[in-house]
Amino acid sequence: MAANRKLLAVAVACSAAVIGLAGCGSDEEKDPFEGMSADKIADKAADASKDAGSFKVSGEGKQDGKPLKVEFAIAKSGECKGKADGGAQGTAEFLVTGDTQYMKGDEAFWKDAMGGAQGSRLKDKWVKTPNEKKGFCNADDMFKSSELKGLKREKDAEVDGEKAAVLTKNKSGKKSTFYVATEGKPYFLKVVTTGKEDPGTMYFSDYGKPVVVKAPPANEVMDLKELMAS
Repeated sequence: MAANRKLLAVAVACSAAVIGLAGCGSDEEKDPFEGMSADKIADKAADASKDAGSFKVSGEGKQDGKPLKVEFAIAKSGECKGKADGGAQGTAEFLVTGDTQYMKGDEAFWKDAMGGAQGSRLKDKWVKTPNEKKGFCNADDMFKSSELKGLKREKDAEVDGEKAAVLTKNKSGKKSTFYVATEGKPYFLKVVTTGKEDPGTMYFSDYGKPVVVKAPPANEVMDLKELMAS
């Protein structure tokens, strides 16, 4: 089951590791971050994004050299739901609610996660396991401003028509570029990571919009402990 937990971890950690920020204004408009250091802007963006409570994340990149696409939403309650597409490794949906996480994957996903014998058996079934890593859907953990240090402010840009401040960080051959809204609240809008290891682009949206997460029907759920014992 290590592989499916890894895919879930990647789906969420993908954004947690990816978040950063920046700031800058145009000649015609006042700079909302005037006088702030890049790191200070990072703190401001982290607080605003976290305080929104709920948001959506989507993007694609590579994990261990293999393509990965993710799309998920985090609720104010700390619950979350989403999808992950690992290409040849298969696709899966996931839900995290309360103390339980649920995974439902295609045959390729379960073959990669648990071996060929289980692929057909678990196809399109929800498998539940304890939610041991509480940080998966925790906005406090995702927007850790303590990790947004050593940033450099660059020229402004736009993300899907929204004006954004840009901050960059280069470390150990990895460059992260962070985009933060300059109008309204300073939410993170996009993060681009380039380099030899795990490059990718993540988009953040729908801050503050309700996200409803419901556990799947009991008759569609299989317990991992029972599966491993059988």
